[in-house]
Amino acid sequence: MPLTFISSPQAPATGARPLSAPLPAPEAAAANLAPRLLAQAVHSDFEGGFPEQEFNWLHEAGLLTAPLQVALGGADLAEAEQILPLLNTLKHIGRGNLVMGRLYEGHVNALQLLQRLGTPAQVAHWAAEAQAGHWFGVWNTEAADGVKLEPLANGRYRLHGSKTFASGASYLSRPLLTAALPDGGWQMLVLPAADNKPIYDASFWRPLGMRGTASSRVDFTGLEISADDLLGQPGDYYRQPWFSGGAIRFAAVQLGGAEAVFDETRRFLQALGRTDDPYQRQRLGEMALLVESGNLWLRGAADHASRPGAETDAEATVAYANMMRTALEDICLRVLQLAERCVGARGLLKPEPFERLHRDLTHYLRQPAPDAAQADAGRFALDRSVPAFQLWNE
Repeated sequence: MPLTFISSPQAPATGARPLSAPLPAPEAAAANLAPRLLAQAVHSDFEGGFPEQEFNWLHEAGLLTAPLQVALGGADLAEAEQILPLLNTLKHIGRGNLVMGRLYEGHVNALQLLQRLGTPAQVAHWAAEAQAGHWFGVWNTEAADGVKLEPLANGRYRLHGSKTFASGASYLSRPLLTAALPDGGWQMLVLPAADNKPIYDASFWRPLGMRGTASSRVDFTGLEISADDLLGQPGDYYRQPWFSGGAIRFAAVQLGGAEAVFDETRRFLQALGRTDDPYQRQRLGEMALLVESGNLWLRGAADHASRPGAETDAEATVAYANMMRTALEDICLRVLQLAERCVGARGLLKPEPFERLHRDLTHYLRQPAPDAAQADAGRFALDRSVPAFQLWNE
């Protein structure tokens, strides 16, 4: 059933924020949650699993509403001047559990789009739903019978077709999806899925990692929505730089996975008393260098995405985001390889968490069009003649 959270008289879980306490910074809240997420992750690491308990923790910590503007009850986490805190928040959740990082990144993406493109009435309505505990997400990947939107004579709309790789599936109560109009345009909509239930088919979801995302093929055929459920204008979802530039969010989650691999590798070696081995020291030194390089990329991406011309100079913003996601993928892959050599076969056995971390990060790194992303950064550089020190600062 869809995840919605309503206030309960039960006492909060140990370590949760008391309801009367001021909301902590989202970044601090996510950092505090990371160890609990890591310890809990094994319980949803199976096909058909889902981190339901962890959703409650994020709700109690104020992270469901953090991307909303302060006036809407949030913490402004989706605002341009908050990009680095947003990326760090995503990283910490990914450090605890990459599945939760993936799902929370989709929730953040949806709330950013809603606030950017919705009418005031729509934004107020969806913000109230986030406050009530509804979980949002973005489903864009088309199945063979991609989703179409049929206008009806009574002003409503009927859906036909399916999406696939829909993370969260039946647990998301407010998925945002794209649908093709009869004229070929692409229209966004927010489906009230708790009351307007599509058909979920998780039979294809037999992944190497990220098992607990409960991803599905989702058939919307026959469902009807109102005009109030439509978001923005046709084509808005693909507007740049926000469409491709959003890659910095999932890259931040991936870096959190690399940090978790680093932490667990170090813990494993310390427990075995292998800290004096010169080769282990060399590998840990390289891993530390890589992880810190990733954090510098996060800061660079935040600075570039929050510069005054980020929206008008969309080409540069997208190229930098593509460069950053390429660098983070390489960093994560190298961290995984070094960690394997550090822990050996013993460290890859359950119940050591490294076995799951390795599967989840390997799977999550497979994002669409990695070669095209790197080529786009190269194309941008080749189209210009300014010195390298000015390339990203024009």
